[in-house]
Amino acid sequence: MAPRQARRSLLTEPEVSVLLAIHDKLRRIIPSSDRLIGSGAMKFRAVITAILVGVFWLMSQVISSPAYALTEVKLTDVSYTTCPEELVDGNVTAGGASREAKCYMITGTAVNTSGRPVLNADVFGRIYDASGNPVMQNRTRVGSIDEVPPGESSFELRITVAANQAEPLQLEQFKASGFTGRVRR
Repeated sequence: MAPRQARRSLLTEPEVSVLLAIHDKLRRIIPSSDRLIGSGAMKFRAVITAILVGVFWLMSQVISSPAYALTEVKLTDVSYTTCPEELVDGNVTAGGASREAKCYMITGTAVNTSGRPVLNADVFGRIYDASGNPVMQNRTRVGSIDEVPPGESSFELRITVAANQAEPLQLEQFKASGFTGRVRR
């Protein structure tokens, strides 16, 4: 799926000031309608102004940089393993309480079909324990991937689960979305 691009529809301040300057010069060049016979000059002024507005609008559409929208990234082959020993130390469950917790690494393949690197991709999914209870209450965002290159690439996320939630875990509806342009942090 190609990234959606939004374009500006309003003129910038410098473009408006240029239009106003051109309009003022046209008013000085073309005499007002009360000194002319008929309204041909007014029609001419209106046509010229409409043409200039159209040209500046077209230039703003062609020259302006697009705003980059969220880009979807498909996640496949999603699975989990227990964390290596060096990552287990210091586990804390939700809310900062020091209850016993288990550490897991979620791994899989990210498929980026946009043709551009996707930055700051948030990963969403539902994780259930063996009884079908949600592991993360009221939360579907499980982590993020800093950069997903075009094509297929592997990813891994670390999650912490309360020790009283039974295995095997069920991983469902995993997907990611991020930006193809630079995003301020």
